[in-house]
Formats: sequence, C-alpha cells, structure tokens
Amino acid sequence: MFANERMFTMSLKSCEKVETNVYALEISFEGDAFKAAVTKAYTKNRGKYNVPGFRKGKAPKHIIETYYGKEVFWYDAIDAEYPALFEAAVNEAGIVPVSAPFEDEIVSLDENGFTVKLKVTVKPEVELKAYKGIKAEKEKVTVKKAEIKEEVEKALEKDAKLVAVEGKAAKKGDIATIDFEGFLDGVAFDGGKGEGYDLELGSGSFIPGFEEQVIGHKVDEEFDIDVTFPEDYGSEELAGKAVVFKIKLHKIMKKELPKYDDEFVKDVSEFDTIADYEKNLEEEIKTRKEAEADRVFESGIMEKLIENTVVEIPEAMIEREIDNQINEYNYRLQMQGMSLDMYMQYTGMDMATLRQSSKEGAEKQVKLRLALEKIIELEKIEISDEDVETELKTYADSYGMKLEEVKKYVPVEDVKADLGCRKAMDVVKDNAKAGAAKKKAEPKAE
Repeated sequence: MFANERMFTMSLKSCEKVETNVYALEISFEGDAFKAAVTKAYTKNRGKYNVPGFRKGKAPKHIIETYYGKEVFWYDAIDAEYPALFEAAVNEAGIVPVSAPFEDEIVSLDENGFTVKLKVTVKPEVELKAYKGIKAEKEKVTVKKAEIKEEVEKALEKDAKLVAVEGKAAKKGDIATIDFEGFLDGVAFDGGKGEGYDLELGSGSFIPGFEEQVIGHKVDEEFDIDVTFPEDYGSEELAGKAVVFKIKLHKIMKKELPKYDDEFVKDVSEFDTIADYEKNLEEEIKTRKEAEADRVFESGIMEKLIENTVVEIPEAMIEREIDNQINEYNYRLQMQGMSLDMYMQYTGMDMATLRQSSKEGAEKQVKLRLALEKIIELEKIEISDEDVETELKTYADSYGMKLEEVKKYVPVEDVKADLGCRKAMDVVKDNAKAGAAKKKAEPKAE
C-alpha cells in the first residue's frame, strides 16, 4: 500500500550509486496492475478521442485502441502511476531524494507493463568531526554609566519640544524647513524637488555636503548649494555628477529638552525617582546586551558546527534553499508594500545577481541543517505527538487561528523536522564552552 492508497506491482530491479549523491534506478511495473492502470487511463481520457459511429467519450476501450493504436492509453497510465512508483522504489532502496528524477527513460513498454531507468540526486552522507565541546566567544556583559546616560538622552529627545529660532543662523541639530530643487547642467532633474521639507541638520539624511551648506543661513534666505552625488548612488543619471540645489529657508526650529528631574521620571515611567528610573534602565540594558551576547555566542557555535561538518552538498539542495530565501524575502517586501521586482529595479539587480548573492548563505544554511539532522540521528532524538501538538498550538495562537485550521496547512512531518533540529541545536549549545571574547580595539582619537 503506497501513495493514494493504491495497490500495484512494482519491482525495483536495480539501484546503483553512479556518482557522488546520485543513484541510478531501474523500476518495472507489470502484469494485471499495469492493465488496471491502463483501464483507469481509458476511463479518465476517453473523452479526448473521436471515433466514427460513437458519441465523444462513449467508444469502448478496444474500439479506441483499434482506431488510434493499442498503446493509446499506455503513456497516460505511466504518467498516472509514475509518482507512486518512484516513491515506492526510493523507499525500498532506502535513499532520500532531494530533487525530481532526471534522465528517466522508458527502456521497455508493451501491453504487459513497462520498465524505466532513471537517475536521482539523494540526500548526502554527513560526517561530523565534533558537535560537543565546541568553543565560541561570549562577551561578559557590563553596563557603563555612559550607556545609561545615552538612554536618558533618548527619553529627553523623545519628549522634547520644538521652538522657533528667531534672528539666528541655522546650526547643527536644528530643524530647517526648506524648499529645494536640484539642477544638473542647468536642467531640473526628476526627484530633486521638495517643498516645506523639515530637515534635521547633521542627521545625514541628505547626500554628503547638503546639510552642511544649509548651516549658517537665516530664515527667508535664498541660496544655492553645490554638491556631488556619490559614485554608487542608485540613479545612474546622477551617480558621481555635480549638481546645484536652489534653496529657500522658511523656518528654523530647535529642540528644547525637558528638565531631567523626578517630575520628568514620573511623567515618562512607572518610577518616582531618578535613582529608581536609572536602576531600571541599567537592568533593561543588561538584559538586552545579554540577549545579544547569547545570540553572538550561538552564531559562533553554529559557525564552528558548520566548519566541523564534512559533506558534499548537491547543487539541487542549495538552489532549493535559495528559492526559499527569495520567496521569504519577497513576502517580507510585500508586507512593506514593495514587490521583489520593484526592489530589484531600485537596487539595479536582476534575478541571476540576486540568486548568486544568496548562494553562500544558502549553502551555509543547508550545511547547518544537514549537521543538525545528523545529530538527531546520533543522539536518537525523537519528537512526540505532544511536542507537535504544542508547537501547532503556538502557531495557532501567534496567527490568531483555530488549531484545527492550522493543522490543515502545516504538514506534521515539517513540524517534527523543525523541532528535531531545535532539540539538536540545544544539544550543541548545552555542551558548548564559552570563551572570553576578544577585547575590541578602542577607536583612535582624531
């Protein structure tokens, strides 16, 4: 009993490894099972054939075979049975395909059945040099007073008020309301015009040299700015070109920060004093830095695990992972209101370039997955039905769906595979050793 609960007579005549990760199989399908498959093909496809003296779809099987040839339904039968035959053959051979069969050739075919030869790329054999006792750097977390001060300054900035600057020139940190229009060789260019734009001077949001030349001007002044677009600018028309922007400065605003005292703390938090507020900030910063240190540590472990994995990865597996990554990226872009085509136009990439840029990461991801699957085998990790049920319940809660609905769309075997890899990763992490992180070089003073 195999796919679709059908019974048939399949014979795996041979299975031979012909090159790395490639097997050649010879499969036959014969006897009454093949004749039954031909009859099914007749029932399904008889409406395609016109036979004089019969309404379309009403001609008996032997009449259609006489009129069109006795093999008329053989290939339909082969197409219908082939997927189940292939599945049964690889199961019997004990191999795991990672792509569709190729170089498939029917070597014999008659009314009694057929024999097919094919090749298939299989999941590779994996050797793990080591997966326990892996050492990776882990930073010891401390919180500096400067970090707490920075968080306080962010809170003050968030609660700042804007006040008009009267009679003074714009300076760094001010917000200038400007009209601007850009000209290349005296001609206005597309996308170079804006009116009533609020620009924070020193934010670096405009091309280099622009904001610096607004500084020093006063309200109602009109002036020109000479800048050069970067060589790697997204527009080929403007990349590396010197242009002129005509500017009118309408308004200058500056941020006025609130006083940092207990009253401010009460307004922006659940605390009553600066001391309690800053103690909480310290705990939050520490928690955040510890999470980042754990993430970096885990990333280091995974890199070492990948280095310790010896495997020849079939190209088909890498290409499939690239497909998955691009589909996932496309989905995220769509959530932001952009399509993959728009993204490629904006960045000047094409699909071939995008796939090539994704290849190294995809290969690492496949290698990591293969390593974790090998650990599942070595550690004899099993996933219970209860584990799967709990995971599916988590999916349902996160997407606001009913559990039974989630079960319709999420394959159980995929959930088991992901949970197994997660448990395998836990084995690696639980047995890993944390080494002191290398001290980062302090930046040199200008």
